[in-house]
Amino acid sequence: MSEDKKSLNFLEQIIEEDLTNGLDQSKLRFRFPPEPNGYLHIGHTKAIGISFGLGEKYNAPVNLRFDDTNPAKEEQEYVDAIKEDISWLGYKWANEVYSSDYFQILFDWAVQLIKDGKAYVDSQSSVDMAEQKGTPTQPGVDGPFRNRTVAENLDLFMRMKNGEFNEGEHILRAKIDMQHPNMLMRDPLMYRILKKAHHRTGDDWCIYPMYDWTHGESDYIEQISHSLCSLEFKPHRELYDWFKEQVYDYSKSEYPMQPKQREFARLNLSYTIMSKRKLLRLVEEGIVNGWDDPRMPTISGLRRRGFTPTAIRKFVETVGVAKRDNIIDVALLEFCIREDLNKKAPRVMAVLDPLKVVITNYPEDKEEWLEAENNQEDDAAGFRKVPFSREIYIEKEDFKEEASSKFFRLKLGGEVRLKNAYIIKADSVVKDANGNITEVHCTYSEDTERRIKGTLHWVSIKHAVKAEVREYDRLFLDEAPDSHEDKDFMEFINPNSLKIIDAFVEPSLKEAKVGEQFQFQRLGYFNVDNDSKADALVFNKTVGLRDSWAKQKPATNAQNNQQKQTQQNNRPAIEQIKSYGKKYDRMKPEQQDKAKAEIQALAKDVAYQDLEPLFGTAVKKVGTRVITMITLGVLLDNGLDKNEAITDFINKALEDKSELLVNEAKALN
Repeated sequence: MSEDKKSLNFLEQIIEEDLTNGLDQSKLRFRFPPEPNGYLHIGHTKAIGISFGLGEKYNAPVNLRFDDTNPAKEEQEYVDAIKEDISWLGYKWANEVYSSDYFQILFDWAVQLIKDGKAYVDSQSSVDMAEQKGTPTQPGVDGPFRNRTVAENLDLFMRMKNGEFNEGEHILRAKIDMQHPNMLMRDPLMYRILKKAHHRTGDDWCIYPMYDWTHGESDYIEQISHSLCSLEFKPHRELYDWFKEQVYDYSKSEYPMQPKQREFARLNLSYTIMSKRKLLRLVEEGIVNGWDDPRMPTISGLRRRGFTPTAIRKFVETVGVAKRDNIIDVALLEFCIREDLNKKAPRVMAVLDPLKVVITNYPEDKEEWLEAENNQEDDAAGFRKVPFSREIYIEKEDFKEEASSKFFRLKLGGEVRLKNAYIIKADSVVKDANGNITEVHCTYSEDTERRIKGTLHWVSIKHAVKAEVREYDRLFLDEAPDSHEDKDFMEFINPNSLKIIDAFVEPSLKEAKVGEQFQFQRLGYFNVDNDSKADALVFNKTVGLRDSWAKQKPATNAQNNQQKQTQQNNRPAIEQIKSYGKKYDRMKPEQQDKAKAEIQALAKDVAYQDLEPLFGTAVKKVGTRVITMITLGVLLDNGLDKNEAITDFINKALEDKSELLVNEAKALN
């Protein structure tokens, strides 16, 4: 294999093989298909980067398609926010399209499937259908309405469309195989009645297509060559292919190419919560100030904090494309923003914790405007003028009365260089009644050619501009805050994730505009917040100059390794979890508590594709459905997004007679 071939990720290898086997490169098409029911977060940037990145690599169009099939949860607000985020990241889509654009053709194809005996209207309750669906080890059975005549199915489906029935009275199902080994192939739902206005089509429709039916057919209509999605959709690939093969027979002259679905691993980040439910809790309980709070992992939050599109795209590129889920260290994201801002952020001086310095041999009425380099990494950045006067501020931590020889900042009798200015020597201090140092008296020297080890930043007191600085840190103290079965993730909230500081900045920042980014020398990278005004500057700390968490990682990693060792077992985690199902609903409460904790610990090693088949467990097997719900809760908490199958499983559980199951379902609803 050539060196170039080895450097390709597995998705690029698939595309290269297809091109080698005869696919015309002009036929390559990709898409990013978000559901407009929330804001994008850092986890979505990988999917965005993969699809749009492949579009750039192969000069192929990429559609932005909103999978808007659930009017109960979708809003134009989310559509607008998603478009803003993708544009901000620097990607351009070829076409802005919506699944709702295809409602009519999807309906027409559904009618054709009914005529061909491949779809039928089912009029049973959800409980009865779940019971007939069987289990992963037990085949399903045909329902009483599976063999309705074509004429009866067509009549009922048209009446469903015309609004003659209530929600839940009838559904349309594909007629595939109730004994199929893949439970998703056991006559999946295609349409349900939902009498809610759609954000684009209004009240034109009262039946809406299900995700599995809509998603693949939208790919097919748009002639997407490679439909790329995350790993939880791998079990759906067989159904994806079945649906597209049926409609291909109806429309192959108009739509000659059949899309190919392939899956990649999600992006998970340390010290971060990806679960929408948990992020919502942070907002609702006032831990953060909205979805764009700079501590949030949303793209809007990252943007407000000062992260750049270049840094995020570099991060996604560095993470790469994998076939197995893993957790990426947030330090990599922070490294990428440091690298980017180091090249282009102007250097300025700001003092966050001021200590007054009086230069006693400098004339009281004198001031100078000294030349300062804006960015030594950028020759084109030029220079600016900074004012110097008799009285300046330095950081309190930069002075000690007594210090060892290893302290290279200011101390009594010692000298330091003031950045862009003179060398000063500390001669004496002034203290208040409590013994706290309030002033340091120094003398300055104009002989700036001497070698001095320490250099300090400073601001001239008479020229300083007051500013509010919001110093952000990681929101969680734990590397995996939602991985502890015996603790609530909220217990790991960092109480010092936000500090509001009254600071002083050099006067060049007086005209700083919202969004502009700077390096506060020796302190870190900061940007101008949305709340900032001309007479009330507000800066956000984006990231420090170095990783202050690095020293904590070995202990944390050792702790995580120990946890993993206690969870090791020769049998796969999903099989261990299944063993609890037979007896869970018959356990005593204290036994259930212990078992639940053990299930939650095991669930961290369960893949969604291994769990989803259990959604079709028979109604009478309450214990198995409960342990499935518990496991699902862990996956959702760890960032798994809800899909149609998950939502249906939870909704059916909410209607169940078992109080135990209903309570677990309520926790996820």
